[in-house]
Amino acid sequence: MQKFLVVLMVVVMGFGFAAVSFSQPLKGGKLEVKSGDEIYVCGCGKGCDCNTVSKKEGKCSCGQDLIKVKVDKVEKGKAFYKQEGKEASVLLTGKYNCACGAQCDCQTISQKAGKCGCGKDMTKVGDDKGAKAAPAKKKKEVAGC
Repeated sequence: MQKFLVVLMVVVMGFGFAAVSFSQPLKGGKLEVKSGDEIYVCGCGKGCDCNTVSKKEGKCSCGQDLIKVKVDKVEKGKAFYKQEGKEASVLLTGKYNCACGAQCDCQTISQKAGKCGCGKDMTKVGDDKGAKAAPAKKKKEVAGC
């Protein structure tokens, strides 16, 4: 009986450690999508360099509303979709990502610092300390950004 309790305790602790290890921020700033998936992208247009993409509606790092699109195809690290009848694309690897952990479903990535789809600060990819990203710097203005 005592051996059973020890084994049971070890198994429960193992599950506990596994749960903690899986609750880390999105690693590598990579978003996994496939053709047919619905995602949310920055709606500013081609002139915008934030390249924010998320699995949850919210604001892009420019502060504009993300728009819902359907992925047509995925090639060479980009997701392609239609925006206003024209083909557009977004990078699926970001310099910044949501740092909320595994419990979060937004999975926001961006090329610029800012807020994720949850409204929290994103972290710079590779920042293993989990420090918050620096606020976005103002660059050239793009219509709508």
